Amino acid sequence: LCMQLGADGVFVGSGIFKSGRDLTLDPDGWADDVSRRAKAIVQATTHYADAKILADVSAGLGVPMVGISASGLTEAERLELRGW
Repeated sequence: LCMQLGADGVFVGSGIFKSGRDLTLDPDGWADDVSRRAKAIVQATTHYADAKILADVSAGLGVPMVGISASGLTEAERLELRGW
């Protein structure tokens, strides 16, 4: 979407290293997941207008990053309460 709106690149945050995979069961799989995700991001950014390539590189990326439930945050951790 950012590329379609005219961005010349994308920011990739540390979430690329955070898989929902249980690393205690397969510690060596972490590097494979990260490598596969990184390659998929490069391909998706390069070929953002080609739906077939986007579908292909999006398949089989493993378990996604686990999010944080807003209901589990303390008041100090909630961004909407900060500022003025």
